Amino acid sequence: MTRTITLPRPYQNYVYAYPHKTAYRPLAPRPALTDLWAGQSRRALSLYLHIPFCEVRCGFCNLFTRVGAPDGLTGRYLDALTRQAEAVRAALGDAETPRFATAAIGGGTPTFLEAGELTRLCDIAENIMGADLRAIPLSVEASPSTATADRLAVLAGRGTTRLSLGVQSFVEEEARAAVRPQRRADVEAALGRIRDTAIPVLNIDLIYGIDGQTAATWRESLDAALAWRPEEIYLYPLYVRPLTGLGRHTDPAVAERDWDEQRLRRYAEGRDHLLAEGYEQVSMRMFRRVDAPPQGPDDYACQTDGMIGLGCGARSYTSGTHYSFDYAVGPREVRAIIDTYVATTDFTHAAYGRVIDGDESERRYLLQSLLQAEGFAVADYRLRFGREPYDSFASELDMLAERGWLADPRSGHLRLTATGLAYSDAIGPEFFSPAVRAAMAAYEHR
Repeated sequence: MTRTITLPRPYQNYVYAYPHKTAYRPLAPRPALTDLWAGQSRRALSLYLHIPFCEVRCGFCNLFTRVGAPDGLTGRYLDALTRQAEAVRAALGDAETPRFATAAIGGGTPTFLEAGELTRLCDIAENIMGADLRAIPLSVEASPSTATADRLAVLAGRGTTRLSLGVQSFVEEEARAAVRPQRRADVEAALGRIRDTAIPVLNIDLIYGIDGQTAATWRESLDAALAWRPEEIYLYPLYVRPLTGLGRHTDPAVAERDWDEQRLRRYAEGRDHLLAEGYEQVSMRMFRRVDAPPQGPDDYACQTDGMIGLGCGARSYTSGTHYSFDYAVGPREVRAIIDTYVATTDFTHAAYGRVIDGDESERRYLLQSLLQAEGFAVADYRLRFGREPYDSFASELDMLAERGWLADPRSGHLRLTATGLAYSDAIGPEFFSPAVRAAMAAYEHR
């Protein structure tokens, strides 16, 4: 008898990091940064700078960011970020000089800062943290309206190797439906300015599943992006999350299963079109032009190496603890957290986070490896943890194989099939630990 396999819903949780911030809690007692970083390798670190400001909040956005900034707030924010950087650099000590293998500036919208403020931000990274931005991959996020020539000139001059532009849709009606009002002419002009800087890698973000989007309009956006021959294109499924603009205006009559099927169709159309146009798939979301220059450092792995985050929305990773500041989505709460950060004078202790003990580090390694198209070598897993992935996650991996989502199960290399990659946002949550699930469920959205 053939057993019917019931598939989970494909769009559950975007796993870009594990555990999710909604699983973080106040750390009591607050650990000193010197203790958290004691004994940690400094040979290959990632530096992340967070700017929590945007000119407008998109309807789908649940990032930690606020719209606009009163006079002087961005300057005071950079003052606080300077104090934080000085405290972190002191905590790292001088026994082993920290070496940064990669850096990124995200948000929010980093290019919300004016050119002089961007210069100051890069100075903090270089002069206080010791990151040689011109010698390592540096990725920066931008929006069309803030990608001005003077800001782009600063970023290009400081060594930016990748500029990611959030376009989401080249169809103006769809942009309005996603509560992201923008004119296509302005988007195209921003892309022209970016190409004029000769920054090596241009990434364009697009979203599928927007209300009113069809196969034809989705193809229109894809082709408009391809006209610029971007080195990378990210295809994101639309999510409607609590406290976002779309979350407040979603029609409850729309059948969730119908929407799932629509997004799966748009995903497949976008994937197949990009593959036919000379792109390779790196993950469910990321597609890279096959002749694009290499971007990632050879000696840094996000699954295992540490990260230092500066700014009130940034998180930091050591091997035993992930930490950050308080997290919120609602505008009032976000403003309060930013105000608290700006007023903080003592950054020597971690405030919020989660201890990574037990099998959590294994789960994180497996998730961040398996959700890449290339997968991972079982031998590397064994070398790090002293056991096989099936020793710890047999039931989860067997389930993936039963659904046809795991290529060559029980082989020496674990990777997802094409269908498995399409269901990445369902696979990720299945590997969350019970403790993390409980913490996320108990989180009060605010």
